Amino acid sequence: MRNPIIVALDLPTATQALALARQVAPFVGAFKVGKELFVSAGPDIVRELRATGASVFLDLKFHDIPNTVAKAVTAATRLDVQMLTIHCSGGSEMMRAAETAAQNTAKELGRPAPLVLGVTVLTSMDSKTLAELGGETDVTQQVERLARLAVTSGLRGLVCSPLELPVLRTFLLPAMQLVTPGIRTGAEKADDQKRTLSPQEAMAAGASWLVIGRPITGAPEPAKAAKAIWDSLRA
Repeated sequence: MRNPIIVALDLPTATQALALARQVAPFVGAFKVGKELFVSAGPDIVRELRATGASVFLDLKFHDIPNTVAKAVTAATRLDVQMLTIHCSGGSEMMRAAETAAQNTAKELGRPAPLVLGVTVLTSMDSKTLAELGGETDVTQQVERLARLAVTSGLRGLVCSPLELPVLRTFLLPAMQLVTPGIRTGAEKADDQKRTLSPQEAMAAGASWLVIGRPITGAPEPAKAAKAIWDSLRA
């Protein structure tokens, strides 16, 4: 079984992130570099993680005009990340530009194209939040609408809440990669994630990858926590 755990290195410094990565590396499949760490440490943190042989998920959620997003995806592909995110709400032209940039740049470099993941609805959002923005207020329907748009735009993967996994798997092809944040084991304090499942529940519902932050990074012994989750998925 491929290890589906992506540890979210949501930490303020490269030193902290690399120290944590070294601890949990034997029990996880990849590391996520998000906005806080990337702004703090820059592209070098990706290079340092890649130098260890680890796969990197660059989670910057690009959302801009198509040309700007295409250039950002080109730069990320040159940085040799294995996954990256864009917002589906940027529209079909933007999503097509992102996927084309990833494919063309990877071909030029002679390496596999990174998985461009469309972010549907953030896991911190619920129907009340959508109502504030206007338009569709049903989270599941909005996720489905954006997922279908991503498919027709050529994307090969999506980011979605674990609660939308069963619905998406009813119409997506099996090859479509679904990356799922909002994973909680039940031992954590309540936080800003509103749509969550356990690791086992999310995988059973059709997740391809699990983005796990606080259940591992906030644990007294992160390596022990990561190993426990990995063991539970193989049980």
